[in-house]
Amino acid sequence: MASRSYGQYCGVTTAVELIGERWALLIVRDLLVGPRRYTDLKQGLPKIPTNILSTRLKELQEGGVVRRVALANCGLVYELTPYGRGLESIVLALGRWGFPQMGEPAPEDVVTGDSLTMALRTAFRPEVAASVPPADYEVHVGDVALRVQVDGAELRIAQLAPPAPPVGGRLPTGQPELVFAAGPGIRRVISGELTPAEAIDREVLAVVAGDPSLLERFADTFHIEATVDVAA
Repeated sequence: MASRSYGQYCGVTTAVELIGERWALLIVRDLLVGPRRYTDLKQGLPKIPTNILSTRLKELQEGGVVRRVALANCGLVYELTPYGRGLESIVLALGRWGFPQMGEPAPEDVVTGDSLTMALRTAFRPEVAASVPPADYEVHVGDVALRVQVDGAELRIAQLAPPAPPVGGRLPTGQPELVFAAGPGIRRVISGELTPAEAIDREVLAVVAGDPSLLERFADTFHIEATVDVAA
């Protein structure tokens, strides 16, 4: 466990001591996408110092959140334990809670395959997806490309670029129904600030191939309100 102790007997305190150190929750976020080698984690968190990454992984292992296992053709990887995977709903809820405060990205801010995957999982509305036909998208944001398949309330996301870690699972076959590219402004579509048509007109996103009408379904299926209710 982390060396810091708050000296309080409380479940929230224990949780913060386990995952509250800087970078710890982002390591958990990336491992929620799938097992990762040390080098994969470092590439996905380019600003983390190597000594801090090693320390956080050790702390998370000691806390029973992460374990190190050997996988065929991959060597040693880090993965969440069943206890660690219990953080999934919490991480998704934190993503939804933080979304309205994101604002515009700083020049040095990056989007990674794992962060975009978790952002889409955060915004996914299974109750809406279950009421519309299945859809198969290819989403490009900067250098990241994801294959996003929605079938009822089920969401499957595979990383196409940069090349996914070898433990990322099998890539989907066939052609997507819609391929579109966007920058950080995709946030304005997910929030509903811009309709897909407005986003195209303002060059926030561009349809590369496929059926543009599916953008409306995408915007309905992946949505987070971007307003904060501060009323007393």
